[in-house]
Amino acid sequence: MSMSSLRELSLLTKDRNELIDITVRVQKIIEESGIKEGIAHVFVPHTTAAVTINENADPTVQTDIISYLEKLIPENANFRHTEGNSDAHIKSSIVGAHVTLFVADGHIVLGTWQGIYFCEFDGPRSRRVIIKILPDT
Repeated sequence: MSMSSLRELSLLTKDRNELIDITVRVQKIIEESGIKEGIAHVFVPHTTAAVTINENADPTVQTDIISYLEKLIPENANFRHTEGNSDAHIKSSIVGAHVTLFVADGHIVLGTWQGIYFCEFDGPRSRRVIIKILPDT
């Protein structure tokens, strides 16, 4: 087993704005790494997407997040960026490109209602999520 492990998830998004629960897929990667105690960094290498930790018990939370971000930063505002996706860049910057997770006994440490979400703001697209797992030393 290597002292660190870099893995990747591939996603195909369906909508312009959506949150995709990737908790189970991240957990599987951690289990496959064999690392029992440490830290997992989850990074989205895209300027119009993000990752966040939020409630996964009630799907209306994800709907509310997307709805409010769309109202706060509308797609068709008077932006200078000519590609037509400035709203996605701003949403990505607000939510953020990475989260850090604790790993204990081979499992992600999350609160009872928490899940890890890939946030698409310029879809549909083919996307990547990179996970770096570091063991405690």
